[in-house]
Amino acid sequence: MARSPDFSVPQLRGRLFIARHGETVFNAAKRLQGDHLHTPLTRDGFAQADAMGAALAQVLGLAPAISLWASDTGRALQTLAIISEHLGLNWHEAQRDPRLAEIGMGSWGGRYYADVVAEVGPVVSAPEMLLTPAPDGETYPQIAARLLGWLADHGASPGDTLIIMHGISSRVLRGLLLGAPVHSRFGAPVAAGLPQGSVVMIESGHEEIVVTGTGGGHA
Repeated sequence: MARSPDFSVPQLRGRLFIARHGETVFNAAKRLQGDHLHTPLTRDGFAQADAMGAALAQVLGLAPAISLWASDTGRALQTLAIISEHLGLNWHEAQRDPRLAEIGMGSWGGRYYADVVAEVGPVVSAPEMLLTPAPDGETYPQIAARLLGWLADHGASPGDTLIIMHGISSRVLRGLLLGAPVHSRFGAPVAAGLPQGSVVMIESGHEEIVVTGTGGGHA
């Protein structure tokens, strides 16, 4: 009998600000983005990053003592560059980690939603807006495992941390940090969805929305 996954989160010492990157050309074209590394922001995506930066500057002030992290995707790093300007921080000192990337969509990655739906049926569960993993893609417990690995390595660092990441992976990270129940279908803790361009602050297991973005809901 397989042992149930352990979703225990290590003790955190500071606040985590978790941001979802701005809209990209793939989002605008309704293509499954997944873990594609380089899908640039649209004009709306840049505007969303500006709004995130302005909101964070109101909360944190200029040149705050905060660690910067992003997935190693172009869209996350672009978003972080704009936010860093608002905060007066050096983008070049930010750290990146592939464990913060979006759900891996396997052979569905890069395809248009409509084409995949015509082939296999709906791939976004309503009303939760969660992506169904591709047959050769990444599962939600696998996402949780890599994010728990990141938390084990860096979550206990003192002080505040800003993380720029993605739709599905940020929902799993937030679900872990908030102690959300394991999803009955997808098998891992998952928090409620937020639009692209959103930022939350999590401290001691509690979440506060810093800014709600104006982007879409799909990954």
